[in-house]
Amino acid sequence: MSGVTGLGAITATNDFVVKFANVNGSGSASANQLFAKAILRMGIPIASRNIFPSNIQGLPTWFEVRVSGEGHLGRRGGVDLMVAMNPQTWDRDVAEIDAGGYLFYDSTRPLPQSRFRADINVIGVPLTALCNAAYTDARQRQLFKNIMYVGALSALLGIDPAVVETLLSEAYKGKEKLAKPNRDAFHMGRDWALANLPCPLGLRLARADKVGERIYVDGNSAAGLGAVYGGATVCAWYPITPSTSLAEGFEKYCKRFRTEPGTGKKRYAIVQAEDELASIGIVIGAAWNGARAFTATSGPGISLMQEFVGLSYFAEIPSVIFDVQRAGPSTGMPTRTQQSDVLAAAYASHGDTKHIVLFPEDPHECFQFGADAFDLADRFQQPVFVLLDLDIGMNDWLCEPFAWDDARRMDRGKVMTAEELEAGKVFGRYLDADGDGIPYRTYPGTHPNKGAFFTRGTSRDRFAKYTEVGAAYVDNMTRLLQKFETAKRVVPRPVLRQAPKPTRTGVIYYGSSSAAMQEALTALEAEGVAVDALRIRAFPFHPDVDDFVAAHDKVFVVEQNRDAQLRTLLMNECSIAPQRLIPVLHYDGTPITARFIRAAIGDKVLAPQSLAGVAAE
Repeated sequence: MSGVTGLGAITATNDFVVKFANVNGSGSASANQLFAKAILRMGIPIASRNIFPSNIQGLPTWFEVRVSGEGHLGRRGGVDLMVAMNPQTWDRDVAEIDAGGYLFYDSTRPLPQSRFRADINVIGVPLTALCNAAYTDARQRQLFKNIMYVGALSALLGIDPAVVETLLSEAYKGKEKLAKPNRDAFHMGRDWALANLPCPLGLRLARADKVGERIYVDGNSAAGLGAVYGGATVCAWYPITPSTSLAEGFEKYCKRFRTEPGTGKKRYAIVQAEDELASIGIVIGAAWNGARAFTATSGPGISLMQEFVGLSYFAEIPSVIFDVQRAGPSTGMPTRTQQSDVLAAAYASHGDTKHIVLFPEDPHECFQFGADAFDLADRFQQPVFVLLDLDIGMNDWLCEPFAWDDARRMDRGKVMTAEELEAGKVFGRYLDADGDGIPYRTYPGTHPNKGAFFTRGTSRDRFAKYTEVGAAYVDNMTRLLQKFETAKRVVPRPVLRQAPKPTRTGVIYYGSSSAAMQEALTALEAEGVAVDALRIRAFPFHPDVDDFVAAHDKVFVVEQNRDAQLRTLLMNECSIAPQRLIPVLHYDGTPITARFIRAAIGDKVLAPQSLAGVAAE
């Protein structure tokens, strides 16, 4: 070890951030996940995030692991230990380390002192030299170098080697020829560090029991499983980052749960369409015929689907759209996260349209809302958007185990049966029979000559007869608005967190901002700043949202986009004066941090005369 040691060095147990700087395609992902999972197996909560480029190979990639004995799952900001394996990003990576932090690097090639900082601790391990001495194959040298640095880190941080060996055995179960060389490379790095470096560092891991029964899973997989449990049998999609793994997850779970054990017959259909427009068209066609169907996409896909989304809304055909948001507009930053499709989803298509939108906060809610979306789509006969984002969708999160009530049955909404039609019950496809705005529908072929067989995207009367008479059009559009009002008390209700003492300051937030927000609120409370918080989980807004805003003099709205889209939606739908809602905006493509939220809200509360928004580019 060289550089600053001891004096000014960061010391912490189970509370620090490690960041790996690698090259995409170098095989580092599995090694970095091995590192993260080993800490979890020691009973210590972590939050991991993969930051990767939008090309296939050769550009920089980062993997960040936040170790938090307190269980904070949001991105903290700052780096305590940088594992710098990419010479191209060296200067940027070194600059990111907090003062007193640690730089771990491959010291095979000597570097001048000018490449380091005087206020950090430098840890050199000759990884390339060790690999060159042990292996002759170039690919093996690269792959095992990754496992070797995990070994060295296990000695420096105090990771139990038995935990890593168990993980390797599980990963290569039945493949001992692969497991053994990985174990050997791990111990090679560990043994070198123990023999040549003072171990452990000031950053240390100590076994705990803070993980409990929580699971470690990504939101896309959770949503795909939720779709299976929600009764979906049709998925039509076109590949797009960061939503592709959601459709792939659905396929994986369908193979397990929707394949007949005896015959092997598949009870599902997955279609990779030629584009996003075709995919939503297939979804609507399948839903019209009674199937539960969905598509998975991102912002550019939503842009292309607009006309068909309008058909789903106006013809009143159920459809579910999982939108895993990324940074836009256009191609934008396709592998970075944002909450920038809020308005696009809420008002998708031309004309007067309003759609149900769900905002899950973590994979647990991705599973829950992934199932609930199909009940809502059937009940209200319209599009339902589930808005994930890249941070939730593609990163693994610690969350509560998924739960399902086996007694639960699908809510298919108002579906008239053949018996009811035969008995002479009045059927008007667009007739509001009981004042909630929702008409009855039939599945095509329910009755030989009664019910609905076809639909159209043009104006019609209550009995589906084509007309362009203004009064009939107004009647239909007013009923659609009544249906939306009914949905306000059916969609997931917002979650309130009250401050420990009365306050006239509030904050509204949603989605993946939740983890950072919970930590920021705890920090603000420790500083004596009381803030009530309301997490919105759905649009249309429950009446609780209006009540919350009315109960506070000023309300911060925290979101991850430039244009304060949720704030705009709140002003538009709830008729709230703009000065009542103070935007706190973060949109550089990285997940929002507790440090940013705390500073933004804390500064404004302490300086109440300023009501300007707070933004970070």
